[in-house]
Amino acid sequence: MAAAPKTIDPHAPTRPKPRVNPWVIAAVVSLAAFMEVLDTSIANVALPYMAGGLASSLDDASWVLTSYLVANAVVLPISGWLSIRLGRKRFYMACVMIFTISSFLCGIAPSLGMLILFRVIQGAGGGGLQPVSQAILRDTFPPEQLGAAFAVYGMVVVMAPAIGPTIGGWITDNYQWRWIFYMNVPVGMLSLLLVSRLIEDPEYLRAQFRKLRGHMSIDYVGIGFLALSLGALQVVLDKGQEDNWFYSPMIATLEVIFPIALVLFIVWELTRSKPVMDLRMFKNRNFAAAAAMIFAYGVVVYGMTVFTPQYVQAYMGYDAKLAGETQLQGALLLIVLMPVAARLVRRIEARWLIGVGFLLTALASFYVTTNLDLQISFHTAAMYRVWLSVGLALLFVPINTASYVGVPEEKGGEVSGTINLLRNIGGSVGISMVETMIARREQFHQDVLSAHVTRARQAYRNMTSGLSADLFHRGLTQSQAGAQTTLRIYNSVITQANVLSYIDVAWLIGVMCLLMMPLVLMLKPNNPKSAVASAE
Repeated sequence: MAAAPKTIDPHAPTRPKPRVNPWVIAAVVSLAAFMEVLDTSIANVALPYMAGGLASSLDDASWVLTSYLVANAVVLPISGWLSIRLGRKRFYMACVMIFTISSFLCGIAPSLGMLILFRVIQGAGGGGLQPVSQAILRDTFPPEQLGAAFAVYGMVVVMAPAIGPTIGGWITDNYQWRWIFYMNVPVGMLSLLLVSRLIEDPEYLRAQFRKLRGHMSIDYVGIGFLALSLGALQVVLDKGQEDNWFYSPMIATLEVIFPIALVLFIVWELTRSKPVMDLRMFKNRNFAAAAAMIFAYGVVVYGMTVFTPQYVQAYMGYDAKLAGETQLQGALLLIVLMPVAARLVRRIEARWLIGVGFLLTALASFYVTTNLDLQISFHTAAMYRVWLSVGLALLFVPINTASYVGVPEEKGGEVSGTINLLRNIGGSVGISMVETMIARREQFHQDVLSAHVTRARQAYRNMTSGLSADLFHRGLTQSQAGAQTTLRIYNSVITQANVLSYIDVAWLIGVMCLLMMPLVLMLKPNNPKSAVASAE
């Protein structure tokens, strides 16, 4: 049975008052983080233009996305470790500078190979922006305002991927694909200037940095195993369905490398006194439960972000820009609801908000299964994301709040790095799961439906005779009418199978959200008045 949460001791030392308004700092760190998260989705729409402009195939051009995600995934979990050893402000500014310069280089890339190389560098620079931004917010705001700070950050990480396809479509339609990279440059320069003037490292980080100065050790083996495992995983998730999984020698090899490298990394890190990633944090059941929940959150957010736009593009004739607009209403609703969630986190324990959030998200997913067909309007497609946003708004802030409960202050950077990594990997899993399940279940439903389309069934005979007679009266010969009838019925079977496969995906996401609800009982109660006050 969980003990009652600790109350804040009025005689305990208080954190020093920042010399800059915390909300100004929140705006500054959110600026670069927004551009970094935006870059994970904005390039999707521009891929055909990149392939055409650089004289390459669309398959080869997709490495522009994969390379960024791989580099990003490798840096994310070690950002806390790097912040301590390099100084958090110094590391953050280095990340912004690398991201900005590499964005410009991506824009001027003369070939696909050079573009992929610069995207790797861009992904490495961007990998530190999300977790360090979150760690800065945690150290800047007093505990009672931390929920509101996480709400601001939540707007960034949820809004950016939702509007990315729309912005990418508008830029490529009206300008050139290179401008999706050029626009990062002025934002990066502004961010660099503001960070240098407004942000300072807290005293505990400066003390750690002074302690390590002169005898800093680098865990090359741990970093190597981590890079190998996460790099292999990201390539498998991004390219697996496209290359038909085990039928691709490269994917099959990486699917073997990933678990081996991961096991070696875990064993190695658990034997180090100063690991590059502190896996012992997962012994804390509260952190482990929050980590599982943020992974599931990533699956839902990115999976459903792909779900609706892909459906309306494939079967309703929407272009990329219009498909992206189906996500805007839900994204705008999240901006409204995130501050509400921040207020609720100061009045209700985070675990109960998380339970309600997963329940509402599951219900929204099940709602999709009862309304999805080929006659849905734009409004209906947009409302899928709107209903989903109600539940998601009650997840991001409370999960992030719960992840810090019982965690020492000096571990804050590692917590934010791990949480952001798991959310991003969850996003990759969500996208891969949606695409794979749609392909696999479409084939399954096609086989099932085809078994009912036989001359042994009276309904089939009535349909074919009626359709064939109608086509014959329209001027086709008897043989042409028969061929057209067979083709139309076959296309109808394929279309219905595809719709059923999307419904299966919505069911799966809904069930996964329900399975997350029991984890709420593993979370320790937090004191809503102090947001992240430690609990025993």
